[in-house]
Amino acid sequence: MWTHRSWQGRLLAHPLPPQERLRHYAGWCDAVEGNTTFYATPARETVASWAAQTDPDFRFVLKLPKVVTHERRLTDVDEPMRAFLDAIEPLGPRAHALWIQLPGSFSPADVPTLGRFLSRLPRSHRRAVEVRHPAFFTDPRAIRLLEETLTAAAAEWVPFDTTAFFASPPTSDAERDAWVKKPRLPLRSLALTDRPIVRYLGRDDTARTVEGWQRWVEVVAAWLREGRSPTVFVHTPDNADAPLLARRFHEDVRVRVPQLEALPEPIPVEPLTLF
Repeated sequence: MWTHRSWQGRLLAHPLPPQERLRHYAGWCDAVEGNTTFYATPARETVASWAAQTDPDFRFVLKLPKVVTHERRLTDVDEPMRAFLDAIEPLGPRAHALWIQLPGSFSPADVPTLGRFLSRLPRSHRRAVEVRHPAFFTDPRAIRLLEETLTAAAAEWVPFDTTAFFASPPTSDAERDAWVKKPRLPLRSLALTDRPIVRYLGRDDTARTVEGWQRWVEVVAAWLREGRSPTVFVHTPDNADAPLLARRFHEDVRVRVPQLEALPEPIPVEPLTLF
């Protein structure tokens, strides 16, 4: 995601060699979603270059490969998981969490499979689970079952908040595309661990995106006061201004929690000159 086309030359210097792109993104934000790892396990050398471009406290939330979560549905996955964990080892402490995004067909009946899978993961890695089956948001028994399973494994439940996005019909091509692809689920804002992770989808209109995240500003501020260390990802359908919006969200939280550290200063897009 750190090479998003609409950021190049506007938020990030362009052109940049591959070994510099993440470093420039890390000047804007101190965490990133590892979406590309869903499609293929990266080469260990590639991951080592990610580590070289980021500070040790930078956070990667890495999505497990689809062969693990969607194709084999967490069963008979020892081999692909060994390959994945070996590939990301160079990240060291930067590997903030293993992101287990499950398909919408993964239902409450599958929770025992999830529990067995989580129990086999090394405790050295935090784990964070995103579910999309409606029962996990509407059926109290299913909610309780999943919460108990995650708590037993010290795993977090990742909410993907699309409520602001689906509040009114789409008005752009990017919004229309997201309208048919993104999950439409009720809001969840309960943390299970001291490292909650939130994914928020706003609109292409900045004012509506900011209006929609106000509840999260309060929730995140409360988590910080409790001693938790949350990670929040801000999306819009086109993601054109996502880094700017992420920094704005961070500043909104800092108004309520002044001791929260500031984000880094972005690397200038153009070289600094005397004139």
